[in-house]
Amino acid sequence: MKKLHYGVAYYDEYMPCDRLDKDIEMMKEADINLVRIAESTWSTLEPRPGVFDFSHIDRVLDAMGKAGIDVIVGTPTYAIPSWMEKMHPEVMAVTKTGRRPYGARQIMDITSPAYRFYCERVIRELMRHVASHPAVIGYQLDNETKYYGTSGENVQRMFVRYLRDKFGTTDALNKAFGLDYWSNRIDAWEDVPDINGTINGSLAAEFEKFQRSLVTEFLEWQASIVREYKRPDQFITHNLDFDFSKGYSSGIQPDVNHDQVAKCLDIAGCDIYHPTQDHLTGREIAMSGDLIRSLKQAPYLVLETEAQGFPQWTPYPGQLSLQAMSHLASGAETVEYWHWHSIHNSFETYWKGLLSHDFKPSAMYQEAKTIGAAFKTLSPALTGLHKENKAAVLISNTALTSMKYFPFGGMAYARGGLDYNGVVRWMWNALFKLNIGADFIYGDSLPEDADLNKYSLICVPALYAAPEKLLRQLLSYEEKGGTLLATFKTGFADENIKVYHDEAPHILSKAFGISYSQFTRPESVAVDGIGEGAEADTWMEMLIPEEGTEVLGRYEHPYWKEYAAITRAHYGSGTGYYIGCHIGESAIEALTAEAAKTAHISLDYAGYPVTVRESLDENGKKILFFLNYSPEEKSFTLPAGENLLTGEQYEKGAPVTLKDWGYLIFREA
Repeated sequence: MKKLHYGVAYYDEYMPCDRLDKDIEMMKEADINLVRIAESTWSTLEPRPGVFDFSHIDRVLDAMGKAGIDVIVGTPTYAIPSWMEKMHPEVMAVTKTGRRPYGARQIMDITSPAYRFYCERVIRELMRHVASHPAVIGYQLDNETKYYGTSGENVQRMFVRYLRDKFGTTDALNKAFGLDYWSNRIDAWEDVPDINGTINGSLAAEFEKFQRSLVTEFLEWQASIVREYKRPDQFITHNLDFDFSKGYSSGIQPDVNHDQVAKCLDIAGCDIYHPTQDHLTGREIAMSGDLIRSLKQAPYLVLETEAQGFPQWTPYPGQLSLQAMSHLASGAETVEYWHWHSIHNSFETYWKGLLSHDFKPSAMYQEAKTIGAAFKTLSPALTGLHKENKAAVLISNTALTSMKYFPFGGMAYARGGLDYNGVVRWMWNALFKLNIGADFIYGDSLPEDADLNKYSLICVPALYAAPEKLLRQLLSYEEKGGTLLATFKTGFADENIKVYHDEAPHILSKAFGISYSQFTRPESVAVDGIGEGAEADTWMEMLIPEEGTEVLGRYEHPYWKEYAAITRAHYGSGTGYYIGCHIGESAIEALTAEAAKTAHISLDYAGYPVTVRESLDENGKKILFFLNYSPEEKSFTLPAGENLLTGEQYEKGAPVTLKDWGYLIFREA
């Protein structure tokens, strides 16, 4: 029978005492049916070079198998043993700031031949040992893999080969990146300088693009080894993570191309960490989940999320349950905590697990028992769900990286200010608060024949750098009847971050019926016509509307009042909205609601903090997740259908009240 998985990461190697039998007893009481092991313990698996000890693996696999608990085995390659650094100092990553010292995890050069040799050996030894064990259902490649800033001599040489393959001649390279500026011109491949010192944003961004490709190749390489051993009924996944600059999962990961990595995975997986207590909004869970679900348009795995996490992330009663159901609402079929117990020493001592340091069945564990029971009841009804969203958000790592080098207002204003991920969150949050389900479109790998018109609304946040091909796809989308909602900083530069030398936004000027050549940082500039008390902040473009373009908002300012701030225009059979400035949440929500109406998207369930997330089951029945992200009771009416946890039937219009931090999972009749 297909089932939802509810689980934990489990490290027998870290335990201060032998608790395996007791831990399994407590897991069974909580209906935990999955554990992840091995990915963090290379030095225990291979204490000396070529000497392997799988005793911890064996005893955990055998015990879990006997208890009927499934196991995901991780390849242990993200934290290297100290003997490797002593034998091969060259495995350590050399970054802009110098050679990384040994001690932390993820400090190695993932291209190092010596590192790869030992990786392959330990992966093969581990796979030979575990692949036939009936408890093993899948494998996690490495852990939150990134390129770790590696930019030493070997990486620089690889980058020069990459440039030669891409551009063919130095003349083509110079033209694409404008290297004549400040005598950066290169006329022989052996003269390509150390990229760490470049002042050319195009070259620097291309280097980061290349570094991201190293991650893709590394995980593809690991996947190819694992596939030699895995059974047909076992899967390969990876725990992709997100931008963490805000201290929690908050946007597109700048160091990994998720869309490229996903191709070597059978099932997409991720790690989602977020604030709790009064700061639990559901946004981080939902946005991160939508990003991962959109990779394969299929259910995914939450391989890590917090139970207690940092001390300040201890959830209020009821929040742990709400969080778990929120993951399911985005399309997850697995929710797995990092980790089972709280570690008693070293770096993550206070990143607490499901059990605290005393291993007692605390209030957290008691709530986990109710979640496990709910997952059991909801299986298999909530497996195989899919979404047919009518809205999408187009994202791009190329645009993200380009705006790192050309941020709002220049480098002097970049630190701590609005960035690309901030604009993405700003647009996506408006959809979330309006309860408009949305997919993510990965613009950097969008096929030329992609059917964008399956969406009636596409939001385009700050697509600063984009090839003409992608811009023409968006123009064609609108021409065929789609609704575009785009922001400032869109269509400004090509994929090499070379500014287009015609009117902005390049190609899309027709889509929005505007052009502009002036922009600035607004000071005391209100925007009339949309939302309550809207005020421009951070960035504003002086839009010049064409004849027939509707001005939805103008700048209230003695010198900028002649310019439009927000416009709507028609091109072909579609409609284009353009937002020329950053405005507050209420204003972007009002504008998004207006665009949704144009796109004929229903706003029936608008009403945050009660969020409504919609999926379809394998029979085409609509599954609705009602999630109350507030400390107050919330009441509303239901369509006809069934409470999937209790079996209670409701007629259309029946009233229901959700308690504080409560939820309801509902199947429409």
